Formats: sequence, structure tokens, C-alpha cells
Amino acid sequence: MFAFIKKLLTRNTNATIWSLQGIWSAYKTEDGMRQWTVVSLLLTIVMFVLDLSGVERAVLMLATWNIVLMELANTGLESVVNRISEDLHPLSKKAKDIGSGMVFFAIVLAAIIWLLILFG
Repeated sequence: MFAFIKKLLTRNTNATIWSLQGIWSAYKTEDGMRQWTVVSLLLTIVMFVLDLSGVERAVLMLATWNIVLMELANTGLESVVNRISEDLHPLSKKAKDIGSGMVFFAIVLAAIIWLLILFG
């Protein structure tokens, strides 16, 4: 039983360290990641200043930070594509465009949710 707990704690500790390294790497190297992190932090502050219900805040939080999550996914996707080859290729373009589309869709969705909750 103790071996299982030790293995579980070790794995989760390592996973946390590697996750934070990935987030920090994306933050350091990607303008979009830095920009949306700052915007998301500011919007999170606004959420708690406005007179909103807990559910409204939760929905806004999910929609807002989803943009940052999509930036992370897009950064990972672009890194893998670049690792394979930096040569121009239609499939590389397609993959990168789809990653960009994820971020765009998250931004549009967040904007709609904010507008619905604020002016609904």
C-alpha cells in the first residue's frame, strides 16, 4: 500500500513540475500566450468586481481561461509540426491553421458569453 502511495505522489509531483515547465515555456516564447494570460487575469479581476452570481462567474472564468488553454494547445501543436520539419508543406500549414482556429473559436466564444452575461 505504501509503495502505491509513494508511486502516486511521485508521479503527480513529476506531472505537476512538467506541466508548470510547459506553461512557463509557452509563456516565455509565445506572444499570444502572454497577451491572453494578462487579458484573462484582468478579466478575472473584473468578474469579481461586477455584481454576478457564482454560476455567472464560473461560466465567465471557463470561457476566459479556455482561450489560454487553446493557446497552450496551439503552441504544443506548432512545436510538434516544427520539430518534424520547418519546410513549407500543405499538411503543416493545415495543422497550424487548425491550431490558430482553436484559439480564434475560443476568443469568439468567450466574447459571446461575456456579452450574453453582461447584457443578456
